[in-house]
Amino acid sequence: MHQNNAEAATSVLPATDSRPDRDLPVDPDLLRDLVTANHILYDQGVVDAFGHVSVRHDKDPGRFLLARNMAPALVTEEDIVEFDLDGAPLNAAGRGVYMERFIHGQIYRARPDVIAVVHSHSPSVVPFSVVKETPMRAVCHMAGFIGTGTPNFDIREVAGDGTDLLITNNDLGKALAKTLGEKVLVLMRGHGSTVVADTLKKAVYRAVYTEVNARTQAAASRLGEITFLSEAESETTSRNIETQVFRAWDFWKQKATAACAALSNQFGAGQEL
Repeated sequence: MHQNNAEAATSVLPATDSRPDRDLPVDPDLLRDLVTANHILYDQGVVDAFGHVSVRHDKDPGRFLLARNMAPALVTEEDIVEFDLDGAPLNAAGRGVYMERFIHGQIYRARPDVIAVVHSHSPSVVPFSVVKETPMRAVCHMAGFIGTGTPNFDIREVAGDGTDLLITNNDLGKALAKTLGEKVLVLMRGHGSTVVADTLKKAVYRAVYTEVNARTQAAASRLGEITFLSEAESETTSRNIETQVFRAWDFWKQKATAACAALSNQFGAGQEL
């Protein structure tokens, strides 16, 4: 799928970035899991050279962790940067940061219940963001969290006809968070989607099965009329899924670790692309 070149652009902060006012070391396990999340999302086809995943700081809800501007498959612990909710990096030390970090900060600000955010352009999801007659709905039990309807953010309604469709400032981030509301998934017209959850592993799970559901729904629509999950079925299949999440995470982690290690050997660990 063609990507807007603007998305690859880097917002570079000077080496004199302001540091956090107090020392709040991040749980090392959380850092490792964030690296793993990047690798899983790549290996499962949710992100490629673009897309990103963040997690709220475990000791300060007013901060979040996100990799520097780079391909997710090559992220290491040394590439993780800390941000405040306005998207200002606190320890970038001159490293480039994602232009669309405002997606994460403004969702964390609007939704205290959200612990992790995944933004992607997964190829089966994007078509549902540009058609009005066929909304994305849950068609399989693994994607019950999608429910009976998905909000769709159209940047044109906020910033006019002429943007690059990217969320590059806090005002756009706030508008996206408003469209998301209390849902766990928001489509972004001509761009992709953003998924949220109360744990990092669940956010990854939802991002993967959003892509699976989109692929399944598109395939089923070519066969005939679709029987979607009802509201009650969506709620029931979404309840108490932690066991499924951990089972999937453990399997995906092993597979992704091997795949991304091979890529790092080929391209160089932590290389910015």
